[in-house]
Amino acid sequence: MTLPALVDSHCHLDFPDFDGERSEVVDRAVAAGVTRMVTICTKLRQADTVRAIADAHLEVFWAAGTHPMSVAAEGLVRVEDLVALSRHPKMVGIGETGLDYHYTADSAAAQKDSLRIHIEAARQTGLPLIIHARAADEDMARILSDEHAAGAYACVMHCFSSGAELAQTALDLGFYLSASGIASFKKSDALRDIFRAAPATRILVETDSPYLAPVPHRGQRNEPAYTAHTARAIAGLWDMDEGAFARQTSENFDRLFAKAAAWSPADA
Repeated sequence: MTLPALVDSHCHLDFPDFDGERSEVVDRAVAAGVTRMVTICTKLRQADTVRAIADAHLEVFWAAGTHPMSVAAEGLVRVEDLVALSRHPKMVGIGETGLDYHYTADSAAAQKDSLRIHIEAARQTGLPLIIHARAADEDMARILSDEHAAGAYACVMHCFSSGAELAQTALDLGFYLSASGIASFKKSDALRDIFRAAPATRILVETDSPYLAPVPHRGQRNEPAYTAHTARAIAGLWDMDEGAFARQTSENFDRLFAKAAAWSPADA
């Protein structure tokens, strides 16, 4: 049986949860039909480690930024540093960045500054911005809209679990929504309704592993192979079978992450 080719658009393969078995984790993903993965650097001082993982595996790409929950401790990055990192052939996105007021509202001002820096880097590089948004819908919608009016950029709302208004703002700006394992949870009907209202042409899938494992692995360590479970759980929202949904989300990924789509082993 040929498995539908999927992309895990957001994972964290550098996290210690995968120590000692990263190659096996990548192999299991490929065996499950996940042909490409984007591993995300959340602190620039870890960029060398994340880049090395991408270099070691043909199927793995990477992105870099400062996670909003780390801004207070890590400090602000510089646009020129993100631009410099983007010259690596497998560095395909800026972030994750964004706003998180659930745990770190005390650093809101610094998070906003950091977000704007990452947006400028996305403009300069042409790479998509990768957004983390939690408990900050109004500020997020305002900043994304104001900045887009000042100069266009591409964007994905990673692990989308915010409200319908922020989803619509993102879609109106031409952005993408990415579904994680949360969309497979029994009590996520409201979230599934938000995804159902979005065009299938603007949907990505991801694991955010090692977090948020989808049903039937909820509560366990997540890994890229489980992308297939999330895709299977939500494909019907657009009246698609698993294969059609896999093709659609892979096409969406290629459109947004054009650098990854254009990469070949000869570029290594």
